Amino acid sequence: MPQKLKQTQDISLGNNLRKLRNGANLTQEQVIAQLQLRNFSISRSAYSQIEAGTYNIRISELIALAEIFHTDYNTIFDGLTYKK
Repeated sequence: MPQKLKQTQDISLGNNLRKLRNGANLTQEQVIAQLQLRNFSISRSAYSQIEAGTYNIRISELIALAEIFHTDYNTIFDGLTYKK
């Protein structure tokens, strides 16, 4: 009998990204526009899913968001911990 792997929910950056976006006084549409200017083809729906924690963000998108929000990676990862 094959063994089933237990699925666990990954750590989400969504809440931190939402706080950074709100702190920068940007709407999701404005963030999407900034990402599209950087040649990312991302929809508002996909970005909304990133903030909701249901879409895995790519590293290149994370780098661009750090630039857009004028922040560093420590701030993006603030308060997140790995749970076994």
